[in-house]
Amino acid sequence: MLSRGPATAAAPATAAAPATAADPGTAADPATAGARSGGRGSEGPCADGSPARAVGSGGPRPEAPRPDGPRPEAPRPDGPRPDGPRRGRLAAWAELLRVSALFTVPGDALAGAAAAGARPSRRTLLAVGTSLCLYEAGMALNDWSDRDEDAVDRPHRPIPSGRVSPAAALAAAGALTAAGLALAARAGRAPLTVATTLAAAVWAYDLRLKHTAAGPAAMATARALDLLLGAAATRPRATTPALRAALPHAGLLAAHTYAVTAVSRHETQGGSTTAPLAALATCTAITAATTRHALHSAARSRPPAERTPVALTGLVYAHTALTPLLHAALNPSPPLTRRAVGAGIRAMIPLQAALAARAGAPGTGLALLGLAPIARRLARKVSPT
Repeated sequence: MLSRGPATAAAPATAAAPATAADPGTAADPATAGARSGGRGSEGPCADGSPARAVGSGGPRPEAPRPDGPRPEAPRPDGPRPDGPRRGRLAAWAELLRVSALFTVPGDALAGAAAAGARPSRRTLLAVGTSLCLYEAGMALNDWSDRDEDAVDRPHRPIPSGRVSPAAALAAAGALTAAGLALAARAGRAPLTVATTLAAAVWAYDLRLKHTAAGPAAMATARALDLLLGAAATRPRATTPALRAALPHAGLLAAHTYAVTAVSRHETQGGSTTAPLAALATCTAITAATTRHALHSAARSRPPAERTPVALTGLVYAHTALTPLLHAALNPSPPLTRRAVGAGIRAMIPLQAALAARAGAPGTGLALLGLAPIARRLARKVSPT
């Protein structure tokens, strides 16, 4: 910060007047001498930097030099702007729907298909489309139901800030739910049954169960059903064996979802070390369950091309989930808790990859693992929480 020099006196008999702070960008004028001494003070320098002229001296005041060439015009208010209304609306909807978390969805159906012992097919893609629609429906419905709470805790969210109306968010939730069920109907009767149950779980969580003790269990159930949807859609003629084979994988995904959801209940206020510690223990157990398959003696007979992806995806999952949870447990502040929740959401991608590789689809697992860095980069622009 620039300091002002003391005012100088024009005559010894008169005390210096203090510099005024009316314009902090200019230096203080020297004080003028009083009338008793008969002296006259000098004016300060001109605004353009030219020397000061004495008070009462004749002659015209020198003009400031004008820059050569035409003066640049100010941009017109009605001209094109880099961020127009349309782009602002798209950004608001991207924030409302949390598009950075979309990459955590396709792996559910693909891991379910791998657990069912079948290769992905057109019906699997329909299951992926159903999952994406229902997931985004849940995001829109979540912000609609939390609009009053967000007005206090998160006023920057799209609905409380006025960028998206509550009616539009609710309409989007209904339209996305209908679209998801329509895609599931094309995949078959069994996938439609699972998708209907999944949609009911999503709406029940957002409207009734979110702030109750059953909230984490409801969210975990929805994720497990999403994986089972992929199994049912990939093997529609053998639904019961497919669902039975996919249940252990769905259980691991549900355990991770339960742990992350329990932590997310404290992301605005913080202060809880129990939830991060419990999630840390859960994710450690999941890591052991997924990587143990690659190190088991019965699996050593398999070629390294099948065992390596299992170990790799399991270690990436541990690296993504465990460290932020440890930080949140040591310091349960809202920023660290939100960071742990975001990491837990992104950790679903390597977990899905590990489950697919563990079920005998290493190629699917490595392909899913490639979505992780994309989701991480996009999360820097649009928060997944």
